[in-house]
Amino acid sequence: MRFAVSYNTAAYGTDPDDMARVARHAEACGFEAVLFPEHLVLHPGVTFGGFEVPSTLAVADPLACLTFVAAATDRILLGTGVLVLPYRHPVVLAKQLATIDLLSRGRLQLLTVGLGIVEREAQATGIDFATRGRRADAVIDVLRLLWTGGADGVSYRDEFFAFDDICVFPQPARGRIPIHVGGSSGSAARRAGLRGDGYFPGGRLTPTERLGQLEIMRSSARIAGRDPEALQYTRRGSDDLTPAEVEAFTAQGVDRLVMSPSVGRVEEQLDELSAFAERHLGG
Repeated sequence: MRFAVSYNTAAYGTDPDDMARVARHAEACGFEAVLFPEHLVLHPGVTFGGFEVPSTLAVADPLACLTFVAAATDRILLGTGVLVLPYRHPVVLAKQLATIDLLSRGRLQLLTVGLGIVEREAQATGIDFATRGRRADAVIDVLRLLWTGGADGVSYRDEFFAFDDICVFPQPARGRIPIHVGGSSGSAARRAGLRGDGYFPGGRLTPTERLGQLEIMRSSARIAGRDPEALQYTRRGSDDLTPAEVEAFTAQGVDRLVMSPSVGRVEEQLDELSAFAERHLGG
């Protein structure tokens, strides 16, 4: 089992010293990766999971945070959880992600993308909320096309994007960046099977629902001629996980658990990471 740390600036604040300390400590403890979430905009009355949250939550740009953390660390992998994909233009995004990957020497390995649930994000960026699923599929396809294009350029055309014979360099350090799909719907599970390198379901699902969505991912991969066993399965876990609970996740086919330290002083977060590492990472 591998373990990652989610750093949400809405919860922990945007102090750069704190962010760097947590990332460096997670690296020293042996955590595999640090992830950052995204929300482009919020609004009064916005709800997540049925709970209203303040519209002033400071959700920092995850790509900028990853660049900053890359410079503050040496080995820990970098990722998002999740990047709201439909509202970003793939040509610009391909350049941004490849640059982060190069600057971090190939550490952008846990790029997790999703559709977003805040409808006003779509409105604010001029995107039709109803088409964001198809648009996300197109963005994934364009990213991979651009990252593998040669000197003669590549062309693409669909209902959302169109270009002819373009080159986007530099390309990722390893030639590609794995794209994991986040989301708690059957559509997200299907997208993971058809296009993803892994699946990171969220939401408050029952164990039966989770098993069903995992099978949707695997069956979709098989239908597409892909190897379902090659797709990674990531889940969220709590900071107080016991070894028995980790074993249960492993039995379910989970490859990676993502935990979030409790909200509080940064020293308390570092202590939580240390205690977690002692229980599960031998640190």
